[in-house]
Amino acid sequence: MSLKHTLKSFGVSILFFVTTRTTFAEPNHPDLLVADFEGANYGAWTSTGDAFGVGPAHGTLPGQMEVTGFHGHGLVNSFQGGDAPTGTLTSPPFSIERRFINFLVGGGKFPGKTCIELVLDGAVVRSATGPNDSPGGSERLDWASWDVSELAGKNVVIRITDAATGGWGHINVDQIVQSDSKPPIPVVKTREISIDKDYVWFPVTTGAPKVHLTVEIGVRAVRAFDIELAPGAPEFWTFLDAHAFKGARAILKADRLPEDSKALDAIVTNGEAASASELYHESLRPQFHFTARRGWLNDPNGLVFHDGEYHLFFQHNPYGRNWGNMHWGHAVSPDLLHWKELPDALYPDDLGTIFSGSAVVDLANTAGFNKDGQAAIVCIYTAAGGSSPESQGKPFSQCIAYSTDRGRSWTKYAGNPVLNHIVGGNRDPKVIWHEPTRSWVMALYLDGEDYALFGSPDLKQWNRLCDVKLPGASECPEFFEIPLDGNRADTRWVFYGANGRYLIGRFDGRSFAPESGPYDLNHGNCYYASQTYNNLPTEDGRRIQIAWGQVDLPSMPFNQMMDFPVELTLRSTPSGPRLHAWPVREIASLYSGACEKSNFELKPGENPLADVRGELFDVSVVFAANTAESVTLSIRGVPITYNVAGKTLTCGPKSAPLAPVNGRVALRVIVDRASIEIFADEGALYMPMGMVLSGDAPLSLSTQNGSPHVEKVSVHELRSIWTAR
Repeated sequence: MSLKHTLKSFGVSILFFVTTRTTFAEPNHPDLLVADFEGANYGAWTSTGDAFGVGPAHGTLPGQMEVTGFHGHGLVNSFQGGDAPTGTLTSPPFSIERRFINFLVGGGKFPGKTCIELVLDGAVVRSATGPNDSPGGSERLDWASWDVSELAGKNVVIRITDAATGGWGHINVDQIVQSDSKPPIPVVKTREISIDKDYVWFPVTTGAPKVHLTVEIGVRAVRAFDIELAPGAPEFWTFLDAHAFKGARAILKADRLPEDSKALDAIVTNGEAASASELYHESLRPQFHFTARRGWLNDPNGLVFHDGEYHLFFQHNPYGRNWGNMHWGHAVSPDLLHWKELPDALYPDDLGTIFSGSAVVDLANTAGFNKDGQAAIVCIYTAAGGSSPESQGKPFSQCIAYSTDRGRSWTKYAGNPVLNHIVGGNRDPKVIWHEPTRSWVMALYLDGEDYALFGSPDLKQWNRLCDVKLPGASECPEFFEIPLDGNRADTRWVFYGANGRYLIGRFDGRSFAPESGPYDLNHGNCYYASQTYNNLPTEDGRRIQIAWGQVDLPSMPFNQMMDFPVELTLRSTPSGPRLHAWPVREIASLYSGACEKSNFELKPGENPLADVRGELFDVSVVFAANTAESVTLSIRGVPITYNVAGKTLTCGPKSAPLAPVNGRVALRVIVDRASIEIFADEGALYMPMGMVLSGDAPLSLSTQNGSPHVEKVSVHELRSIWTAR
């Protein structure tokens, strides 16, 4: 007979067996857990070296790509301190009592160095590794299995080894069980389809295991991306624009699907990008902020005006609602309000996925791309080498692509990269034309708080001009000249980072000399990686900015949004020059109704806006606090409160200083389904707040302990920018 002993030591479940016979019991007995690594330490397992730490990891470790596919909260993860540490982790002896040993494994693919091994009498009799032996790849754990039927009744140990110190020099293991059946082992699956329509639709379920899917035509992979293919009924459908391949036969290849998976069979071609009955009609679709048709959106890229159109490129994952697969999405607008999304402009390639950057119009044809009198739009972007299997670990570098048909098709420059790797994750080039020196200037993020400026005569050859230190900021630089108080004869240069922290100074074409700062433009929770437009009409004189509006839009087939476009101005204040932000004037074309009240005393308990209900608003209020303790404007149940004594404005978790000007406080608030963007003192305070609003509570203006004088309160209802679709 077989006597089962269960040891639960220090929270780690470990099963081992003392066996008096050498044949299996009848098949399909319950699985026997060897270890699930849910405890605070490894219990009776023996650890050597420092790769495995003092106990199981709880998911992803610092500096590691996201680890997925493990069960529960804990797993073996030898990325303790990175890939350099080495060591072993060995189980206590146990007896083989089932036909298979099944386990989840991921990490490096280096047999004998990053591996899990079954050891009998000191000899390795079974071994497995993770799937990765080159840069890129995934930290996902998948099922593996050993057939151990010939070892019935033998006493063995499991040894997990990390003896590799380079890239992918670690291993992840979880959920080791003995079983009479094998788990669904992922395999490479393929399917041939005819691209007979403009779009290929993919079924997606957020949280499903990711697969790396390639679309191959002939011997070439024309598209490659990670996607959470739905194993059954999809949460939503996303799509690939395939008009360039129409009429071809394609092979769809998924790297890791269960043997019995039907996910590839569900992929279909269609003549539409997405269901017309759903697109732009989703319940949480922002109504006057740009959002992608499908998939994840983040940093605005390549903001440029050309031939009557505002171009908005953006970081885009077309195949899921979470970050990944970075492409450049693309949309155009005649008025900064009504956007038409075009096919993605830039796709990942063997230099990497496509990270952030900028765009210019090469009016002087410095790069030689112009054609038939059409000035080229040139995109300057980061190729994020090493972030996909196709990139083969190449470092981050800066590249260019161009279009001579108003941005409808794109050609990557054959000489890419135009600026090789310098340091760290150098990225996010912002390029402008500097007329006095007749040259291009690039602001580039280097590492930490360090940035640099580079110069070029032709967008292809770059030389380093100067370094810029921006305390408290990183990533996504912006650099531009702006008039002080509207005087074009008296200008300053502004340099800012992704969080809106900025310096004010002078630039002579070679060196930026900061004069003051850093200061904070943004005081909200829904602002990052903003950029301003290149090539705006000079007679207009505006500096227009769009930022990424960081807000999760749950259960939608799209995620995140762009903040509403604002005009930046540099104005003198008692503390010195400061940037101001104000909604672009085009918003007035969305007004559909208004109410206004002027010159009254607001008493406690009163609400002059009690009759105003709706969803989308542009609200302005100007008041003198007088003896009031506080004044609160409540928008669909969200209070925006001015504290008189503290001279602060608060919305949710965010507060910012706001002193009265000439005894008055002036607020403006624009309200959409997932945001409240607050402006005060003509834009001296800018507080974009991301939150999903619910209910239809009336607007409210109220006071506590005193009666402020309300000079004016006005409410404009806004129309949706999607209603004409």
